[in-house]
Amino acid sequence: MRNYDLSPLYRSTVGFDRLFSMLDQMGNGDPAASYPPYNIERTGENAYRISIAVAGFTDQDIAIEAKENGLTVRGEKQVAGGDRASEVLYQGIAARSFERRFQLADYVQVTGASLENGLLHIDLVREIPEAKKPRLIPISAGQKTVIDTTAKVDSTARVAA
Repeated sequence: MRNYDLSPLYRSTVGFDRLFSMLDQMGNGDPAASYPPYNIERTGENAYRISIAVAGFTDQDIAIEAKENGLTVRGEKQVAGGDRASEVLYQGIAARSFERRFQLADYVQVTGASLENGLLHIDLVREIPEAKKPRLIPISAGQKTVIDTTAKVDSTARVAA
């Protein structure tokens, strides 16, 4: 039997929670380590937050782009001109450029972003349009009821056969 690693799909999507949870239960979903590390969390029924560890980056070094159903976060450390006052003997804090892409579910929108304590927080919300939400259909006894019409029809007019 073949085993498919679905963890890349699970790690880079927002709003497909139930689908990927079911797929993860069917296979082994060990996420691979990548740079920069990040978390995707649910903060409400239709609210999400992506937190990316970007130690050493400033808000001028990071660009966030939301386009259609995709979210792209790019980071490039700006090198200041001139000589440094100190020499780095060991560099354990990575400051390399990165590009992280996330696939968003339908109707998921970015509502804001903030950089706090070396973490970039991107807040998302799923806003389903009223036309796409489920609605209850009233049941009447004995008469037909029209739910949504764009043109009014004369109920007294009869079609001859």
